[in-house]
Amino acid sequence: MNFEQIKKNSAAFLPTYSREEVCFVKGKNATLTSITGDKYIDFASGIGVMSLGYNDHDWNYAIIKQTKNLAHTSNLFYNEPSAKLAKMLTDLSGLSFVFFGNSGAEANECAIKLARKYASDKYEKKRNKIITLKDSFHGRTLATLSATGQEAFHKDFAPLPDGFESVASGDLEGFCEKILKDDVAAVMVELVQGEGGVNEADKEFIEAVCSMCKSNDILFIVDEVQTGIGRCGSLFLFEKYNICPDIVTLAKGLGGGLPIGACLADFKLEKVFSPGDHGSTFGGNPVVCAGACVVLSKMTSNFLKTVNEKGEYIKKELEQFDEFYDITQQGLMIGVSLKTMEVKNLVSLLLENGLVVLSSKHNRLRLLPPLKISYREINKGIKIIRSVLEQ
Repeated sequence: MNFEQIKKNSAAFLPTYSREEVCFVKGKNATLTSITGDKYIDFASGIGVMSLGYNDHDWNYAIIKQTKNLAHTSNLFYNEPSAKLAKMLTDLSGLSFVFFGNSGAEANECAIKLARKYASDKYEKKRNKIITLKDSFHGRTLATLSATGQEAFHKDFAPLPDGFESVASGDLEGFCEKILKDDVAAVMVELVQGEGGVNEADKEFIEAVCSMCKSNDILFIVDEVQTGIGRCGSLFLFEKYNICPDIVTLAKGLGGGLPIGACLADFKLEKVFSPGDHGSTFGGNPVVCAGACVVLSKMTSNFLKTVNEKGEYIKKELEQFDEFYDITQQGLMIGVSLKTMEVKNLVSLLLENGLVVLSSKHNRLRLLPPLKISYREINKGIKIIRSVLEQ
């Protein structure tokens, strides 16, 4: 099938995406090849998904082997890869339990339900509100859309589920005001807002909110769908913030290319859910979990050190361009503000010249390269940025 046939067949999709005029057919490490044979350096990794890059040998072997043995059984039965992954995640996170779904939105739905049931069981339904941050993004299901602190995403989908309110990041007084009303079940935060502009939350603010939650028996949820699994140079970004969340949600990079979501919970939430309270037909799929186990096994201290080093290197290279300012960087999660250009125009120009990047809110460039990207590929990407900016 050629590119024109693919585009023609794609007319069957609901028009939910504005696609670029490129069809990728294969990749290796952080380099993609299009159907026309053109090469692209990838600074986006499928929106933070391809943590190990493309065609990682160990990941490929694990999923192919598992596919040949057993592709699916459902959660009515045990399976070895999901049990192994659950143990790895709880051991590494310090949390006690996990629920597997298929996406970040599903992981956050589980977190919301878990928090509401905890509060309902303990406080007779008096507490049900979830407080989030403005400019946050928690998913596209109706509940996670309502939790998302960006009005632009709410447009045309009313009535959204109620029980969600947003406060500006850094507004400690605003949080105090909400929490003292005694109707709050949980606070949900992204430590770096990806879609919202690659905004880093202030550490003192996060520590104060977390402490306030602990003092008032309000669950503290950290959405690490994009920041987790090595993306920010530590296995979980909450480690860098010196906090102990009650719930952590994961997705994207955990699967290494296959869909997965995970909701990790503290030991005090052990008795909240009973059989039938929540579920997922495909959650904990053996093939996906086999791949995720490989991803986690690669997240050694030495590997995470290289993620930090590569991120710092890219930041230094970007700082040389006059067009860029306010560069934020945690590991290989990088945000860049533009002085004169529109970010969407820059994204298109870079793609035309062989570099895949992302945009985010507030006219910000967002870079999420595969964690295994080589310095050769990084330098090729920087060279493309230079050539476009100097045109």
